[in-house]
Amino acid sequence: MYKTIIEPRVSETDGVGHINNTTLPIWFEAARNPFFKVFMPDNSFSSWKIVLANMSVDFLGQIYFGENVEIHTWVKKIGNSSIELYEEAFQGGRLCARGRAVYVNFDMDKQKAVPIGEEIRDALGKHVYKTETVN
Repeated sequence: MYKTIIEPRVSETDGVGHINNTTLPIWFEAARNPFFKVFMPDNSFSSWKIVLANMSVDFLGQIYFGENVEIHTWVKKIGNSSIELYEEAFQGGRLCARGRAVYVNFDMDKQKAVPIGEEIRDALGKHVYKTETVN
């Protein structure tokens, strides 16, 4: 599992007083940076290898400015050319949101999906979602 701490910003707070729902997908993506490094160790866009195919967020509780948020990111499934990630956002020990993102290993020049290599599979395998440890 990858862990990322997010410090909410005033600008992410909406008129109702909580963090706006459009912010969570951005935070979840920020927490995927270690995952991106598995595919592109230099973080270079010229060598970018993955594309987002699908994402969803379930909002379970409100998040507020003034207290950090901890994002947990797991690899839930590794397919032939795709990876499903599972994400959770906690504030004050409360599960406030969970998400799912599917990425495809993609050859930008050929514009097609390509199989995920064994070295990447091995690296991702260290962060596999285990149902008995996750709510």
